[in-house]
Amino acid sequence: MTRAEVVRPYGGISAEDRRADRRARLLAAGRQAWAESGPAGVKVRGVCALSGLNDRYFYEQFANREALLLAIADDVRDQLLAAMVAAGLSRDGDAAEKLQAALQAFLDTVANDPHILRIVTSDTAGVPGLAERRHDVLTMIADLVVQHAPEVLDAEQPPDQLRRAAMFVTGGVNQLIEGWLDGTITMTTTELAAECTRMCLSVLSPNF
Repeated sequence: MTRAEVVRPYGGISAEDRRADRRARLLAAGRQAWAESGPAGVKVRGVCALSGLNDRYFYEQFANREALLLAIADDVRDQLLAAMVAAGLSRDGDAAEKLQAALQAFLDTVANDPHILRIVTSDTAGVPGLAERRHDVLTMIADLVVQHAPEVLDAEQPPDQLRRAAMFVTGGVNQLIEGWLDGTITMTTTELAAECTRMCLSVLSPNF
């Protein structure tokens, strides 16, 4: 069988689109299994059963279950970051309104999706690389702050100073969100977003 025959469209759907659909189904099944049973409950056989695919298609996408867990973590990260950026950039108003919109979009996405809530609060100790993924999320958010802050803040800061401030507020907001997730902090998403915004701007733009 030639390569051209292998990758030919089937039912009007290209081979690439079929692979993308299978990956999406496996990720969705993995999210469901993680939400219901934690990371330990994500098994190749169970995910294949939930997705309606056999293990051949699983291994077409992922080397093993650990690779799937990391892919799920990346998928959730991308969803949360996309929600933040879209909300912040589309909101009219000053820096406080944009930042609060971005933070509330993050919090609401977590609060409204029990799958995401379970995934972001799971113990990472048993999954190699997952703790590093969560650390990388903080770095990515700090990068977003550095990228977009000059557009919305009145006061300019030297790049190195802005980077340090971004790292400081990102770490602090992460601690507050973790407290909210574990119930230590009892606030609505609106209240927590407003509080985080006030603290962030006091560091990023003291004269705001």
